Amino acid sequence: MIYTVTFNPSLDYIVSVPDFKLGLTNRTDSELILPGGKGINVSIVLKNLGMESTALGFIAGFTGDEINRKIESMGVKADFIKTSQGISRINLKLKSIDGTEINGRGPDTGQEQVELLLQKLDRLHEGDVLVLAGSIPASLPDGIYRDIMKRLEGRGIMIVVDATKDLLLNVLEYHPFLVKPNNHELGEIFDVILGTREEVIPYARKLQEKGARNVLVSMAGEGAVLVAEDGAVYKAPAPEGELKNAVGAGDSMVAGFLAGWLYKKDYKHAFCMGVATGSASAFSENLATKEEAEKVYQQVILA
Repeated sequence: MIYTVTFNPSLDYIVSVPDFKLGLTNRTDSELILPGGKGINVSIVLKNLGMESTALGFIAGFTGDEINRKIESMGVKADFIKTSQGISRINLKLKSIDGTEINGRGPDTGQEQVELLLQKLDRLHEGDVLVLAGSIPASLPDGIYRDIMKRLEGRGIMIVVDATKDLLLNVLEYHPFLVKPNNHELGEIFDVILGTREEVIPYARKLQEKGARNVLVSMAGEGAVLVAEDGAVYKAPAPEGELKNAVGAGDSMVAGFLAGWLYKKDYKHAFCMGVATGSASAFSENLATKEEAEKVYQQVILA
């Protein structure tokens, strides 16, 4: 079974506001409300690709109830822990101003709730897959992902980590199966600017030297790079298509890679599935469907 963990889920309020002006009343011409959070996005896309998973994490208040309702209406199994304080965050994303968003803080999560999550994770066994993805509440330490991996060490669980800076660096000693920074996040770790696929490769290898088994680097319009555990390096430019919504594209890449790997156990196929699924989400108003991903897969060209 695949499990995803989202420590700080959200309702994503995605709006388009033509001719947005600061200091004035603006009106939307399109609105979409979706359950959000990186792990949740991975679970939704896996479901779209025909793979079952269970979404774990924390929810709070009426927004948390709506997150849970929406996920289950999509056919994704949810097993969230409900906290008594605050509400799950609402993230505002302005589609008409690319990359502009206002993300909520979310509720504080206490050690008691974390312990309940750890007890759920204790049930995982050999052959299971765990995806740790996204930010964590400010109330939790940066070592929480590392603590989870330490607790599960030696049990044959395949762990994927999609996180930034210390959250990512802290887990490398426990050899995650896959990490997926984007090129900006990878550059931030090593205090460099990485703009091309070739520039990414030596720094992806540095993450391998620190313990990561496979390093998948998303690069938006520049495509992606995989430095695989077997020594192979795969590069691909971004497939051609109209960018409609970049929200969740990186999470879709993780889901596509996982689905591809679990189906064929082949890194080349997994990489191409990751690129295709991430791009298909970017070309869609919503997260990629299986049909959309398969169509884009035919356009993926290894560089």
